[in-house]
Parts: sequence; structure tokens; C-alpha cells
Amino acid sequence: MVQISFDTPTGYMTVIQVGDAVTRVAWARGETGDETEILRAAKEQIAAYFAHELREFDLPLEVQGSDFQRRVCDAMLAIPFGETRQYGEISQELQASAQAVGGGCGGNPIPLIIPCHRVLAATGLGGFSGSHGVETKVALLKHEGAASLLI
Repeated sequence: MVQISFDTPTGYMTVIQVGDAVTRVAWARGETGDETEILRAAKEQIAAYFAHELREFDLPLEVQGSDFQRRVCDAMLAIPFGETRQYGEISQELQASAQAVGGGCGGNPIPLIIPCHRVLAATGLGGFSGSHGVETKVALLKHEGAASLLI
């Protein structure tokens, strides 16, 4: 396991690599070890995302979790930049309850890169387990031009 930690507009972020893939992203300050090509690319792509120069990440990812967790993450990866889906829409696609999908979103081990912030509740924002909770979700949606959905 190797990791890199750096500041972003939404707080310090740590990206963890295991093997040849990113396996975890956390809004936290961590130790930075030997930088790998993958970690450098992750840092550069996240910086480009916040600079409005990147809409889709191109990094090797490995979701370490259950088959259902991986299916929820795949569904979130399919949501384009600036668009949103509701937990219920994803639950129909996966033939699971909206609550289970909500749990899968909350358990997303690679937030931002796997855009769980793009998933909303039927009657509001829903939750967000990243830095500063729903405030960060709103900031990311505004950054992507999806803020009109919040009004």
C-alpha cells in the first residue's frame, strides 16, 4: 500500500493505491510515501477536476467490497459530470432497495473519483460521507454545474 496526501478546495485528500489500482480516497490528511505513477496521475487529475479542466477520471480503480458494493459503484461511475440520479433510479436498475443503494453510496471507498455526490434522494440531497458532509456534496454539485437541481 502506498498513498499520497494533498490539499484540495474541499479539504485535504488522501489517495491510497494497492497493487496497480486506486483502492481508497479519503478526505483526510495522511502521510505521503513514495509517489507512484498512478498516485501522481490521481493528484494531477483531481487538480484538473477542480480547475474545470477534467470531467471524467481515467485511473485504474479497484473497489474492495462486496459484489453489491461494486455494482453500486459501477452505477455511480456511469453518471456523467454535471448530472445526477436518484437512489430510487439506481435501485430499479440494480433490483435492490433504495436504502441498500444509499448504503452502497455511503460505503463508496473512492469518493469524488466514483461520484457518489451525484446521487440524490427523491425529496432532497440525501447524505454524503465525505468531508463536511452535505456541504461538500453541494460544493461538488455546484462545481459541476448541477446546482440548479438544488433550487
